[in-house]
Amino acid sequence: MAGYDRRELAAIFVGGAVGTAARAALGTVLVSNPHGWPWSTFVVNIVGAALLGYFSTRLQERLPLSSYRRPMLGTGVCGGLTTFSTMQVETVLMLQHGEYLLASSYVVASVICGLLAVHLASSATRRVRVLA
Repeated sequence: MAGYDRRELAAIFVGGAVGTAARAALGTVLVSNPHGWPWSTFVVNIVGAALLGYFSTRLQERLPLSSYRRPMLGTGVCGGLTTFSTMQVETVLMLQHGEYLLASSYVVASVICGLLAVHLASSATRRVRVLA
């Protein structure tokens, strides 16, 4: 592993474990089927987008630089929590079951709500006064 910072990789691993555990826990509570809205995946993707907006803005603009916070929180937690591949599988299953309007609504809502979540979280983070 020449050229890699083992501490940075460990930070990503720890964050990924936390994000993945959170996603798995929510997935057991909100079970989806191909004829209904996949709430579990939708919620984790929107929450993950909002967290990414918050973390990236806060870590880049508000806190002292750190080599490990951003990889742990952004890449690890948000990467482990969100799941684009599951969204794709759910969309294909909806299409296979003839749920064309549901599938297209799900994709459009996921993209729009995800972008809106990042924007709102980032904007809100910038508006909060920094106490010295």
